[in-house]
Amino acid sequence: MTINVGDKIPAAKLRHMTQGGPKEVTTDELFKGKKVVLFAVPGAFTPTCSMKQLPGFVGNADAIKTKGVSEIVCLSVNDPWVMDAWGKEQKVGDKVHMVADGNGDLTKALGLDTDISAAGLGVRSKRYSMVVDNGTVTHLNVEKPGAFEVSNAETILKQV
Repeated sequence: MTINVGDKIPAAKLRHMTQGGPKEVTTDELFKGKKVVLFAVPGAFTPTCSMKQLPGFVGNADAIKTKGVSEIVCLSVNDPWVMDAWGKEQKVGDKVHMVADGNGDLTKALGLDTDISAAGLGVRSKRYSMVVDNGTVTHLNVEKPGAFEVSNAETILKQV
C-alpha cells in the first residue's frame, strides 16, 4: 500500500556517510520535529537523477530552506558509499543530505518500490518527492514510470 498525504512516515533504519564512515540514521531522527523535503531517485549516477533531479534540488536548496524547510534529503536504494560519492560528484555540500536505503526497507514500507529488473537494476525506488512535517506527509509527488514532471524542486518550491 502506498503512503498518502496525511500518513506518518514509517519507522526505518537508513545509512548516511559521516567523517567516521557509514552511520545508521532513523526516520525519527530525520523527520521528528522538523519540516523536511524528501526526494527519491531510482539510482545514483543515472541520467535523469544526475542531470535534472539532484541538481535541481541543489540549485534550489537555499530558496526551499528559506520557506521553513530544515533539511532536504535525497534517498536511493543504494549503499552509503555510492550516495556519498554521488553527492561529492554533484557538489551537494551541505545543501542535500544523501541517505542510503540499501535494502529498500523504507522504500518498501512507503509502497514506493518498483521492480526495474528488466533494465538490470533490480528493485529500486520510484521517482518521487514529498514534504514531511514532523513525520507526517503533507505533499506527495510520485512520477509515472519514465517521467520527470512532478518530483522536481520547482514543484516543491510551490508546495512549501
